[in-house]
Amino acid sequence: MEKIDPMQPPEADKGRPGKDWKKELFSWIRTLLGAVILFVLLTQFVVVNVTVPTGSMTDTIEPGDRVMALRVPYYFRPPERGDIVVFYNPDNESELYIKRIIAQGGETIQGIDGVVYIDGEPLEEPYIYGEPEDSFGPYEVPEGCYFMMGDNRNGSLDARFWENKFVSREKILGKAYFRYFPSISGLE
Repeated sequence: MEKIDPMQPPEADKGRPGKDWKKELFSWIRTLLGAVILFVLLTQFVVVNVTVPTGSMTDTIEPGDRVMALRVPYYFRPPERGDIVVFYNPDNESELYIKRIIAQGGETIQGIDGVVYIDGEPLEEPYIYGEPEDSFGPYEVPEGCYFMMGDNRNGSLDARFWENKFVSREKILGKAYFRYFPSISGLE
């Protein structure tokens, strides 16, 4: 019986100085390239990550929170009133905003003494932070567009104040699902 020395390479590797470094290098390059491609595909078609810069969504989302929004739900259904969404600021598309959809295309929105009315009916908003007192509108939301507001109405620069009051469907990137930093929690 032949004695095997664990410190010696197998017969096939004898005569070569160590591992085939070229194969190892190409293996690493393939792995890294695959990871980069996966990352790009995920960020382009599945998720959007944002850091919340202001208190406009307090108490639901706090400044400094990191939030993950999913693009996938809106591949199958349109955004709905009450959804918290990530979208391009209609006045400066280099900025991402996160707000709640309050009115949809075809609806008329108006605020009177802090109460929001959709087509003349008061909107129930249990998520509101503080006691809003402002009045705005009325605005008729064009088809295919949305009217966005922050949950902290007294501290939110939202559609009430924008030059371009409405966000088109194409500018909505995804529905915010959960906060992953500084703690993990769902958003609804």
